[in-house]
Amino acid sequence: MKRIDAVVIGAGQAGLSSAYHLGRLGVPYVVLDAAEGPGGAWRERSPSLTMDKIHGIFDLPGLRRQPVADGGAPAAEVVPAYYADYERRTGLEVLRPVRVTRVSRAGDRLLVASDAGEWAARAVVNATGTWTRPHWPFYPGAAGFRGRQLHYAGYRGPGEFAGARVVVVGGGASAMHVLSEVADVAAGVLWVTRRPPVFRSGDFSEEERRAAVAMVEARVRAGLPPQSVVEVTGLRATAVVEEALAKGVLRRLPMFSRLTEDGVAWADGRMAEADAIVWATGFRSALDHLAPLKLREPGGGIKVEGTLVVREPRLHLVGYGPSASTVGANRAGRAAARAIRDLLDGRAAARSVA
Repeated sequence: MKRIDAVVIGAGQAGLSSAYHLGRLGVPYVVLDAAEGPGGAWRERSPSLTMDKIHGIFDLPGLRRQPVADGGAPAAEVVPAYYADYERRTGLEVLRPVRVTRVSRAGDRLLVASDAGEWAARAVVNATGTWTRPHWPFYPGAAGFRGRQLHYAGYRGPGEFAGARVVVVGGGASAMHVLSEVADVAAGVLWVTRRPPVFRSGDFSEEERRAAVAMVEARVRAGLPPQSVVEVTGLRATAVVEEALAKGVLRRLPMFSRLTEDGVAWADGRMAEADAIVWATGFRSALDHLAPLKLREPGGGIKVEGTLVVREPRLHLVGYGPSASTVGANRAGRAAARAIRDLLDGRAAARSVA
C-alpha cells in the first residue's frame, strides 16, 4: 500500500485539469487511468466524428491547443494527440492502464484499490466521466428483436448500415451525428425520441449558460441524478444538426412502446420494420467503484456542493453534474485542487460520516 496526499481517478479533461492544479499548489498526487493511452473518452469516439463536426474543444489549463488545419481529421486521433502532448509538456505523470475497483474509508484516509495496487490517500478526485456506462433503456420485446442493436458508444460510422432500415433513438448530439451520416447509405431512417426536441439557433448568452448550470447544480445539491445537457439547453444548430436537417431525416416520431421481431411498434398500433436500432440514449456517471462509501441519497444521486461530496468531504467529483463539460471540468478541477490544499493545510475540516 502506498500513502499519498491525493489520488486522481481518470485522465480525461477533468482529471488532467485537477492534476495540473494540484501540482501547481504543491500537493503530491498520482493519476490513475484505465485507458491504454492518453485521450480519455475521445479515444473511443467513432472515426467518422471529425473535427468539423464536434462542438469544440476547450484548452487544458496551462497549454493552448494548436489549431487543426484539417477539419476532416478524426477527433479520436486529434484530441488524444493533444492530451498526450499535454501530459508530456506539463510533466503530468499518469499511471496506465490502471483500473480502480473500489474506494473505501480507512481511518483518516480513503483507500483506493486497483488492479495495480492500493493507495491510501488523504483526498481523492474522481474524474471517471460517463463513457464506460452507456445507458440502454428497457423496452418490451428487445430480446426478441432479430436485427442489430447497438449503443452510440459502439457506433463506428455509417458504412455498416448500407441498405439497412435504421431506427435512431435519442434527442441529443449523438443522435444528430448518427442521423446526419446514416441518411446517406440507409434504405430508410426513422428518428424517435421520448419528448419533442427543442432546437435553438445562435449561441447561448452568458445569462442562459448560468441559468442552465444553476439548474444542474440545484439537482446535484439536492442529491438527484444530473440531467442531460440537452434536457436543459436544447439542441443548437451545429454542423451535424444542419447536415441532418438538409438530408430530411429530422422528422421526429414519438417513442415506440415495444420492439417486435422485425422492428418497432407504437401503442396506437403503428408498426415499422427495422434492420438496426441505434440507441443514442446517453450515458450515466461511472461511479460503481465508489459504492463502498454509500454516497447515494434517497433521490438516487450524490449530493455535491461545488465539487465536494457532502457525505464524504475528502472526495471530490469533477466532471459530474454542472462540471460535465470541457469548460466546467477545467474550473472544477481548479476548485477541487484548492479545496484539497485547504483540507491538507487544516483550513477545512473533514467531516466523517462513516
